[in-house]
Amino acid sequence: MLVITTREFRANQKKYFDMAEKETVLIARKNGNPINLQVVNKDEIPSKEELKAIQRGLEDIRLGRTVEVANIDDIWSSIQ
Repeated sequence: MLVITTREFRANQKKYFDMAEKETVLIARKNGNPINLQVVNKDEIPSKEELKAIQRGLEDIRLGRTVEVANIDDIWSSIQ
């Protein structure tokens, strides 16, 4: 694992992007939590539609629009 400053990262972004392919790179910040620089596979990035669905689901939970599952073996009977 490598820990660098924001200044060092800004000065050598390509270098640290390349390093992140092989090891963990943390960017330390003075007034905040460190940032973990990591590579993500394209198939792991959610689409806009998926992100919107997640946001709707979180909003449903926040507003209490949930259903308690009475029988884990028959989930659909609790939903209908």
